[in-house]
Amino acid sequence: MTYRRISYAVWEITLKCNLACQHCGSRAGHTRAKELSTEEALDLVSQMAEVGITEVTLIGGEAFLRPDWLEIAQAVTQAGMLCGMTTGGYGITLETARRMKEAGIQVVSVSVDGLEATHDRIRGRQGSWQWAFKTMSHLKEVGISFGCNTQINRLSAPEFPRIYEHLRDAGVFAWQIQLTVPMGNAADNSEILLQPYELLDVYPMIARVAQRAKREGVRVQPGNNIGYYGPYERFLRGGDAWTFWQGCSAGLSALGIEADGAIKGCPSLPTSAYTGGNIRDRSLRSIIEETEELRFNLGAGTPKGTEHLWGFCKTCEFAELCRGGCSWTAHVFFDKRGNNPYCHHRALTQQKQGIRERVFLKHRAEGNPFDNGEFSLVEEVINAPWPENDSLHFTADSIQWPDSWQQEPLLPSLIVLN
Repeated sequence: MTYRRISYAVWEITLKCNLACQHCGSRAGHTRAKELSTEEALDLVSQMAEVGITEVTLIGGEAFLRPDWLEIAQAVTQAGMLCGMTTGGYGITLETARRMKEAGIQVVSVSVDGLEATHDRIRGRQGSWQWAFKTMSHLKEVGISFGCNTQINRLSAPEFPRIYEHLRDAGVFAWQIQLTVPMGNAADNSEILLQPYELLDVYPMIARVAQRAKREGVRVQPGNNIGYYGPYERFLRGGDAWTFWQGCSAGLSALGIEADGAIKGCPSLPTSAYTGGNIRDRSLRSIIEETEELRFNLGAGTPKGTEHLWGFCKTCEFAELCRGGCSWTAHVFFDKRGNNPYCHHRALTQQKQGIRERVFLKHRAEGNPFDNGEFSLVEEVINAPWPENDSLHFTADSIQWPDSWQQEPLLPSLIVLN
């Protein structure tokens, strides 16, 4: 049956948050109007199990600020689904960690977005970095597996290797990374976003850190806007012949749920353009099966699968496979999907042609959760002067390599694509 195509759901159970992150796509802080009641939430758990979802990650805002969050987690577990959680970690005590374990939460991802000063600056609260690591120690003590997630932008990128060392020492088993894109608060702070041409220095850095992480037992997991057919693609996605980007999975394997019951094909997608319906109005099964907002990727592998492409992506040799990369990333830059500026292959191709791309804000976002503005894209000669007001420009020279790494080169065996 078609509705069993989706196996993983990310569920924002509240938008209430105790942090104020510069890059928060949902503009979390206060609860949404008309968040689901406990009864509605528990009914949704049953519907998720019915349509074949096998894993649910609870997010916020900050999920533990919802009073019935452990009741929801327990229901997910009792319905036979794996229950995980993503958290900023500010305020998870040892006792809270024990209660999480009892409720059946099996895996937790803690957000760490820089070294202490940078993390606290981005997260908008002094002490948030210390709390993140305290939370990890509590999870370790009660026996909950934990990893971390990090957004890479112009503030965090120079610190990337040193962030890794802190996470490794904290005992993470995995590290998910993604590029910050202009949704929500990040649309209002676009100066922290990497420029497309800066990927040329970002990806060798990521590969070198991932190489060391693999040797030291930490799995680096690239998010949906990392990579695309550059020389490190297969290595970053797992290392074998078939672990490369194969197109947006929104509505194919993933589901996003907002705290008021809105359903999207991916938790990151903008609300206004990609909400297929609300579980207060119709069943989860009918939303998945019948709404175009959750079916736009079903044409993959057919001519319809590339109809939405434009710009560079329309002309790319990987177009039919890639389908424009991460829909979320393209849409929040240009207010429509189909042309993704955050692509390693794209930056490398343009470098060979002596050009680079730069984005700049054209229309500001309105200020709603999961909203976006619109950016313009310009091509310029690759050695053009940087804009004078661009104080955060990222280069390889700004990377803070630990002293012990200085003599460790990137293995030539990683530099393979086809």
